[in-house]
Amino acid sequence: MKEINKILENRTINSWVCRFNHSPSQINKPHEADAELMEIEGNNSSLLAVTIDSVAEEIAEGLYQDPFTMGWVSVMSNFSDLAAVGADPLGIVMAISFDPTKGEKFREQIAKGMAAACQELGVFVLGGDTNTARNISLTGCAFGFVPRNQRMTRVGCQAGDVVFLSRGAGSGNALGMMRLAKLSEELFPERLYRPVARIKEGQMIRKFATCCMDSSDGLLITLDQLLRVNNKGFVIKADWEKILESNVFKFCKKTGIPYWFMAAGIHGEFELVFTIPQEKVNSFLSTASGIGFHPIRLGTVQEKPSLIFALDSGKKVAIDMAPLRNLWVPGCSDLSYCIQAYHAWGKKWGLE
Repeated sequence: MKEINKILENRTINSWVCRFNHSPSQINKPHEADAELMEIEGNNSSLLAVTIDSVAEEIAEGLYQDPFTMGWVSVMSNFSDLAAVGADPLGIVMAISFDPTKGEKFREQIAKGMAAACQELGVFVLGGDTNTARNISLTGCAFGFVPRNQRMTRVGCQAGDVVFLSRGAGSGNALGMMRLAKLSEELFPERLYRPVARIKEGQMIRKFATCCMDSSDGLLITLDQLLRVNNKGFVIKADWEKILESNVFKFCKKTGIPYWFMAAGIHGEFELVFTIPQEKVNSFLSTASGIGFHPIRLGTVQEKPSLIFALDSGKKVAIDMAPLRNLWVPGCSDLSYCIQAYHAWGKKWGLE
């Protein structure tokens, strides 16, 4: 747990986990899966996948201002966790706390966002609870089944495996930068942030992958966490035009914000980062193409646990994400300090 505990968030999680008994029916250990995987008595073919997620801080900090976005993300964030374990979803239950000062139209837009997300995925809200509070909080708990013989977690990649990203990344950090730096919304309108949980892709990936995690915390943080739980490293080609979603790449070109910022921030989207054994890559890509899925090849897994970026110059730099991950802790509200810290980090590792 040494490398895991270098990250403050992981230490916080561990400080809670240690107070509870681990269920004998639970397959995964802490940090090992996006959703919890449970044995089902009498069912030898499937595991139960369960996850819970809240949208609250993003609303309180003004990151999400459109109530449609709030509802959309509250659904997608949960089903993205199921996608990352390759689950066949059953549905979701919601616990919703409304700000009583907001009007009916505001609440209706949240509901419309939730309904649109469910329609996009072909899933259902099964029930839930409503309440009032001074701060809006939208909490979902989603359920699904995973075939036992296709179990997929964050753990299991091996040196030589190929690293893939389901689609272009960076929209979450583009929205975050636009809000926090008080840039014109014309540069990156909130409506461009409509991340989609990759349920169908996850169901296909589970047949091939050695590990998988969603990018809800940002691409580089996802890679860093996979590095720590697997004790393996990644060599990633820094081809930002390929890695970033097209609107994000344009946003960086307009603003002069370094491309790597869009991968290194803490507010991601719901793409999948996963690894495929080299000998299965051709079969995987052929199968993916058959369902209109064209993942982005990021790089390879290596034995040494370090995150290496292969730059256009041909230089390879090994970077440490811990300083950036530990920067975003409660009380770190000085944006100018955070941006300076990012620039200093990028210069240290030769990304600027």
